[in-house]
Amino acid sequence: MQRREFIKLGALGGAALMAGLPLTMAHARSDFKIKKIRYYAAPGYTKPLFNQARGIVEVETDSGLIGVGEGGTPDMVRQCAEMLIGEDPFRIEHLWQYLYRGMFYPPGREKLHGLGAIEMALWDLKGKALDVPVYDLLGGKTRNFVECYATGFRASNANTPEGRAQDCIAAGLRSYRIGPTGGNGEEPFDFYEHSKKTIDLCERIDKAVGGSGNWAIDLHTRFDTPEAIKICSELEKMEPYFVEDIIRSENPEVYRTIRNMTKVPIAVGEQFGDRWDTNVLMENHLIDYSRVTLPNTGGITELKKILAIGETHYVGIIPHFTGPLSTAALIHVLGSSSPTRCMIELAGGEPEKPDYFNEDFIDFREGKVYLNPSPGLGVTFDPEKADFLFEITENTKHTHPILKSPDGAIHNW
Repeated sequence: MQRREFIKLGALGGAALMAGLPLTMAHARSDFKIKKIRYYAAPGYTKPLFNQARGIVEVETDSGLIGVGEGGTPDMVRQCAEMLIGEDPFRIEHLWQYLYRGMFYPPGREKLHGLGAIEMALWDLKGKALDVPVYDLLGGKTRNFVECYATGFRASNANTPEGRAQDCIAAGLRSYRIGPTGGNGEEPFDFYEHSKKTIDLCERIDKAVGGSGNWAIDLHTRFDTPEAIKICSELEKMEPYFVEDIIRSENPEVYRTIRNMTKVPIAVGEQFGDRWDTNVLMENHLIDYSRVTLPNTGGITELKKILAIGETHYVGIIPHFTGPLSTAALIHVLGSSSPTRCMIELAGGEPEKPDYFNEDFIDFREGKVYLNPSPGLGVTFDPEKADFLFEITENTKHTHPILKSPDGAIHNW
């Protein structure tokens, strides 16, 4: 069967696979090869953080089919892209292992971000080829929508934190997140002063929204242990949905101590990447929620694995806010994973909808995001509205050592 027919009958082939029917009904494997990978800068986005990069990645096959992803800095995406030309785009897990293990050193979190952008595009491409949404490829819907919470609330005219929190909850969002007082300025940060002010702010917010998990706080790793625990001790009598980043994140083992010193729901992970950053916290029941997100984990497949580890240890997932397409990808993953407790963070209380994507790629209503049944991630990208930076059409000329075991699986060299 020719590739053109494969694209037409992709949904039939996918249905045949799921129903266990003979594969003679449709072509069930990919004859595609990755031909080009393009990278665009998101117009107007100038945040200079590696781990919040919002590059737009297109992966194009020799059939002309294109998948779209988001994330990664130019140098990280370029290194990954130069290993993929000529590869089968349907072998997503294999390609992830190849990029993750195919250089001498394991990737750092900046490279994971670029890897996650490309992997996201591969899922979008595969869903479009088979004419099914990505959540169907991941196992199908386990929920109809995903609850959201807001950090800040643009739709409010209130000029107090309490008023904005009340407006947020009235709009249908599950929770309103605040930060501690002090910081982000030239004034010295006094731990004693701002721990007291932070406790006072929490008391006012809790009273305004009536507890019941309608608010949460991120301590931003800002406090040392004595003040952090003092804050948490006072919050135990309130009802925050979670308390995030109580202490610095470099040493996850510190949460063995923190967990024994407080009973507040603990959320950690926005500064983390793949499952190896998170597994100690989950396996030892040191946190209640993981904050990992896309594309920071290295991709949709990796996030799915982290969710599985979380389910095993009764840890929920509340991903950190991210780029607009990555937010859409989160909905596909959370909407097709275990029905563990989850929320999506929306900066300002609403999803971003840049004009280089179609208007309906995210279905946001009354504080919730609903699963998009369109093929792939449900996104259409207009490259004319973005800033083209480069295109990769050939693999790197430099060697990137890789070994395969006798069965063809990727193996460390």
